[in-house]
Amino acid sequence: MKPVVSIIMGSTSDLPLMKKAMDLLDEMHVPFEVHALSAHRTPKEVEEFATKAEGRGVKVIIAAAGMAAHLCGVIASMTTLPVIGVPISASLEGLDALLAIVQMPPGVPVATVGINASHNAALLAVQMLSLADGELAKRYAQYKEDLKVKIVKANEELSGIQYTYKTN
Repeated sequence: MKPVVSIIMGSTSDLPLMKKAMDLLDEMHVPFEVHALSAHRTPKEVEEFATKAEGRGVKVIIAAAGMAAHLCGVIASMTTLPVIGVPISASLEGLDALLAIVQMPPGVPVATVGINASHNAALLAVQMLSLADGELAKRYAQYKEDLKVKIVKANEELSGIQYTYKTN
């Protein structure tokens, strides 16, 4: 089994936040790999990873970074693969990372999800991969239907809450 998604983080301290992405990819039966690479501390390894990912069969890269958040953009500058950035709340409540990832220069796009939103990054990767994988598209459609059912059930449960002035 070869990975089609790479999850890259600047430090293993990001692992608890990135677990949601790993869980979702696993649930969707999407082969993935996980690496800790730093644009500042291991630049040669980042370059090797980014330039060789496509040749290894990787289709989408999810890159997580906090603070200055250069990892996502550096990887995007070295590959034609789509890169999804996950800003990590390491300082300034993650706003520094969010702005560093989303404000890329022309020609170096990085899709960006919300702060600490690795789950959404994995869902975006699944959506991208679903364009060429009908079975994955079916699993994703079922996932979306399950979300709907969950909310409908929650709404029904709310109707049972009783208050004197509650009208529904």
